[in-house]
Amino acid sequence: MNALAAMRSAWRALLANPLRSLLTMLGIIIGVASVITMIAIGQGATERVQEHMKVLGANVMLVLPGTVNTGGVRQGAQTSQALTEADALAIAL
Repeated sequence: MNALAAMRSAWRALLANPLRSLLTMLGIIIGVASVITMIAIGQGATERVQEHMKVLGANVMLVLPGTVNTGGVRQGAQTSQALTEADALAIAL
């Protein structure tokens, strides 16, 4: 089967089922558009975070107190006691 016969067969199949062809094209268009949109949103968010990091400067360090595990579940930062002056002195060294 040469390329011309394949194209003719494909064209006949598209014309035989116009609604199916339309819905398939619509699905592909929506899928590609959504992927492009999500990539653009991700890149925009990355750039915004990088801009915020640049505003802070290169000599900033954020120190948070440890976390607490309750029943095997990590509760997250700042759930334990606050930092003390001894902690600040230990960090400064």
